[in-house]
Amino acid sequence: MKTREIMARLQAKYPGEVEYLQAVQEVLESVEDVYNMHPEFEKAKIVERMVEPDRVFSFRVTWTDDKGEVQTNTGYRVQFNSAIGPYKGGLRFHRAVTPSMLKFLGFEQTFKNALTTLPMGGAKGGSDFDPKGKSNAEIMRFCQAFMTELWQCIGPDQDIPAGDVGVGGREIGYLYGMYKKLAREYNTGVLTGKGSTWGGSILRPEATGFGALYFVNHVLRNAGEEIAGKTIAVSGFGNVAWGACIKARQMGAKVVAISGPDGVCHIPDGISDEMIDYMLVMRASNRDRVEDMADKFPEQAFFTAGKKSWSIPVDIALPCAFQNELSEEDAKELVANGCTCCCEVSNMGCQPGAIHYFQNNGVLFAPGKAVNAGGVATSGLEMTQNAQHLSWTAEEVDARLHQIMKSIHEQCVRYGKREDGTVDYVKGANIAGFMKVAQAMLEQGVI
Repeated sequence: MKTREIMARLQAKYPGEVEYLQAVQEVLESVEDVYNMHPEFEKAKIVERMVEPDRVFSFRVTWTDDKGEVQTNTGYRVQFNSAIGPYKGGLRFHRAVTPSMLKFLGFEQTFKNALTTLPMGGAKGGSDFDPKGKSNAEIMRFCQAFMTELWQCIGPDQDIPAGDVGVGGREIGYLYGMYKKLAREYNTGVLTGKGSTWGGSILRPEATGFGALYFVNHVLRNAGEEIAGKTIAVSGFGNVAWGACIKARQMGAKVVAISGPDGVCHIPDGISDEMIDYMLVMRASNRDRVEDMADKFPEQAFFTAGKKSWSIPVDIALPCAFQNELSEEDAKELVANGCTCCCEVSNMGCQPGAIHYFQNNGVLFAPGKAVNAGGVATSGLEMTQNAQHLSWTAEEVDARLHQIMKSIHEQCVRYGKREDGTVDYVKGANIAGFMKVAQAMLEQGVI
């Protein structure tokens, strides 16, 4: 494999798709040596096929707002790779959504899903619809219009969407309601992240955050440390950050910073159960303001406008909000303030410069495709429950989630262990996911 030649071709074909190209380059650089040990991969042109999505759908979404005015957005679904199972990946509703973003996320999802040990391919979708400031009725009408276009492209053995940024349990409910009406069948296996009363996994809302903290704990223990007593900064206050805060507190760590687009809340004594509960209220309000936390708890949380969570001195940084949210300058500030571990809970939460700075300065670093795989793993467990008409308890789901995150960590160590005993989690995760998908593609022929 000649990474430079492949990247040059992709850059010429997809100019300006920076996020997608960055994700591809990271994987190719990680797997090049292993790939070159398998001439059968080169003969079948596995990499050239793997970096292109199977198909990309785009469609107009027209809906009516509460004022009776007609609004138009664009919807997308990128079905990236189904070598090891049906397409699986979230739907993202956010004003910044672009085809390039979804291609990057679908590419990453392919390897993340492979790491879970479950039979799931990679996909991603969404729209440039902005839920911020919208009423429940407007969100319902948009979701119904979106599903009117998407429904024929998905199914329990074809493509199973889930939630993501801007798409939680409420949105999944509206989307499924319209799918059921159009398909004229009650098949809860077509979406994951559903309500627990109609086929959903009881732990799915918390799963990404829970799984991330289980993985962080494995990273620390592998380095001879423990999570108990550590201070943590998270970004965002959606389901992912919420789940991370719950589990961090249960494991004896102290979350001292959360952030939003408007700034950061410093919580010196650590986030409380009441504050964690209030994160759900903040998310449901669609106001997108972390300052609301300081307004609600003025004696515990202190808001600073325009700052990020990474400005607060902590032991562990957990990007939980969006891709590329932690810059090299943020990494330098974290390291200068004593941070010793950064794990991406959002997909590609750190910019390349930040990752290199962490790695070059002895900071334990792990990528999103490994750290946040607990969410899609629990979605896979939800698919199993739906297919077998089972209803697992929270304890049963959590036990399976524990085992999956342990397995992912073991795969990362297997492929990423350096001669000095430390672990390159980026390389380990990329190689582990790549080898599983590549072997499946090879065995299924040139299609």
